[in-house]
Amino acid sequence: MKVAAYQTAPTLLDLQTNIEEVIEKIHYGKEKGAQLIIFPELALTGYFVGHRYHEVALRLDSREIKKLVAASKGTAIVVGFIEESMSINFYNSALVAVDGEIAFAYRKLNLPNYGVFEERKFFSSGKHIPVLKLHNFSIAIFICNDLWHPSLPYLGVTQKADIFITIFNSSQGSMGTEFSNIETWQIINSFYARIFGIYNICVNRVGEECYQNRRSNSCRDFSSQVSDDKFAETTYRFWGGSEIINPFGQHIAQAELYKPDEIFTEISLDLLRKKRILLPYLRNDDPYFTHRELQRILYDERLNTIYPDKTDIIKN
Repeated sequence: MKVAAYQTAPTLLDLQTNIEEVIEKIHYGKEKGAQLIIFPELALTGYFVGHRYHEVALRLDSREIKKLVAASKGTAIVVGFIEESMSINFYNSALVAVDGEIAFAYRKLNLPNYGVFEERKFFSSGKHIPVLKLHNFSIAIFICNDLWHPSLPYLGVTQKADIFITIFNSSQGSMGTEFSNIETWQIINSFYARIFGIYNICVNRVGEECYQNRRSNSCRDFSSQVSDDKFAETTYRFWGGSEIINPFGQHIAQAELYKPDEIFTEISLDLLRKKRILLPYLRNDDPYFTHRELQRILYDERLNTIYPDKTDIIKN
């Protein structure tokens, strides 16, 4: 299966411009034979949407989503966007469309709410990890912080996922100066590919956006960092570096840092088979044992007597 990943620099809150760019790249990818085309988290909106999130949210029956789905005719696409549900909940989602039809919208489960990250203030959390069947592959999709919680990738492989698609918006310095986002993402991406014996297609964005606290009114200059008693504005630079990693944990395609790019590669069932024969890490994994242990930890009355606050169990 031929895969294309597009590392874009979406314009913040400019829905129409971003949709046009995505559709243009879908058509270009199809011309080059891509059977699966992937874009970053929130590719249609940008990341620091703040309290204007609802202005750029799309329902699955919206005109804009229908245009994207129509563009998927002859291929499959994964596109990050803000979804508005029928019940007027809002989600950080990934549209998954195959051959002109919506397969599902994956909704991010673990929403960060610390530092510059404010997702839980605006978005609801997803409830499921669906798996897409495409060209004899099983594909699990994750959005950014989901991959930092090992239980979620595990739920993907218990559904026999062959491929992880991980879309994210990672910027330089957003986790502080003592922590390297680039290094950590590279470790995480390779780890899951190697341990689970899956392909990991990891798509980050590029470009710059300004994060501002609620007291500020505008981001006037992307090149400046402002701080005073009334407001503080900081520009964050998204680093890109999208990559595709094979089941042995080896990089088979990697995009440039800090600029828009595209990567294409072939995903092979034969290589998956080879890895699982040589290094069958999951052969004896027993999800029923995991389920039983979770039941015991969470609901065993004897444990509740010892630890009335169940969070103590996790801490210890």
